[in-house]
Amino acid sequence: MIQALRNAMVLPDLRRKLLYTLLILVVYRLASHVPVPGVDQAALQQLLSGSGGASDFFNLLNMLSGGAVTNFSVMANGVYPYITASIIFSLLQPIFPKLEQLAGEGEAGRRKLNQWQYYITIPLGILQAFGQATGFNYAGSAPILPHFGFGSPENILPTISVLMAMTAGTMFAIWLGELITEQGIGSGLSLIIFGGIVAGVPQNVARVWVQSQATGGAWQGVLMVGVFLAIMVITMFVIVVVQEGERRVPVQYGKRVRGIKMYQGGSTHIPLRVNTSGMIPLIFAQSILTFPAMIASFFVGSENVTVVQFAQGVRNFFTPQGPWYGLLYFLAVVGFTYFYTDIMIQQQDLPGALKRQGGFIPGIRPGKRTADYITSIYRRITLVGALFLGGVAVLPYIVDLFLQTKLLLITSSGLLIVVGVVLDTMRQLEAQLLMRHYDGFIK
Repeated sequence: MIQALRNAMVLPDLRRKLLYTLLILVVYRLASHVPVPGVDQAALQQLLSGSGGASDFFNLLNMLSGGAVTNFSVMANGVYPYITASIIFSLLQPIFPKLEQLAGEGEAGRRKLNQWQYYITIPLGILQAFGQATGFNYAGSAPILPHFGFGSPENILPTISVLMAMTAGTMFAIWLGELITEQGIGSGLSLIIFGGIVAGVPQNVARVWVQSQATGGAWQGVLMVGVFLAIMVITMFVIVVVQEGERRVPVQYGKRVRGIKMYQGGSTHIPLRVNTSGMIPLIFAQSILTFPAMIASFFVGSENVTVVQFAQGVRNFFTPQGPWYGLLYFLAVVGFTYFYTDIMIQQQDLPGALKRQGGFIPGIRPGKRTADYITSIYRRITLVGALFLGGVAVLPYIVDLFLQTKLLLITSSGLLIVVGVVLDTMRQLEAQLLMRHYDGFIK
């Protein structure tokens, strides 16, 4: 791998792509330190360091924004509105034939879908900016944006400026990601999130060291840092094994005639991945479970005693410190994994693609029998992927049983992103090197 990196830096065009990618990441990190107008940093840090559903939800947004929520910068929305728009279009494709038709039209259709996703991203960015700023103001003990809201005339202009700045930051982040995708190496949006996650590792290491040293001295600090590093390495190894795991279904092609040419048949396989849904189920589950606690926190200050008691009960039930939260999180991740995998299967339409290309699975009739056969295989291997994602989701709670702390150097969701981005970038570098007759990373 080291030799492959040296080969990549020797080639002028590949070195330019790597340096260009690094430059864009530096620009994004610099922009993530520009706060929105009027933010109270002391109140913000007090909220992020607290516990509860709201704090966990905002820490999730902090991860997806590449660390920009820590300063509540103009990049605080990150690329999450665009991710939401992409998920919405993925869910709507089986429902609306027009969208499904565009998805099957090749590059032109995908370009049109991307254009619509950009249009939807703008109102989603405004809504998320308003909801995020309002949630921050109500969730903490003190508002982080004292002059935010449309309740009084003097706050209208500051509120509009905050919404415009955060929405513009979202579109700027998406533009930076597209620049990396087009002129750099790797998936731009994923690399932006990856950079924010990795940038927070030194701070988490220092936090583990300080907490351990305060209770047991320097040796315990070294021991705990080593334990957390070992947990991170083992978890990443398991993630790589499962992420790369696949079930290969044999496929046979008969003789095909294209124009005046006849092509001989052959044998190949369809790789069905164990984890088809990626980390989307983790985002769905955590968003759903933290939403009731965040909404309930708005009613804790009500004058009605019954409302206050009910709001406190909802918030305590959905807090990560609750006895049932880990089990609910695990079950939600497993359920969303099956749900999103079924949607992905419908969009891929593997039986239809095989039929159009003249291929068939040996011993299985084309058409509905093939569809049922592929679906049954997916259901079996998805069980492994769902249990794996559920285990990764509740990893902090498992660690807490033995070490009495949920602190990890990288969150479980972040580890999935880091591993996925690294593998994808390595594959792209490998393809570039193999084009130039060098040995790649993966042999």
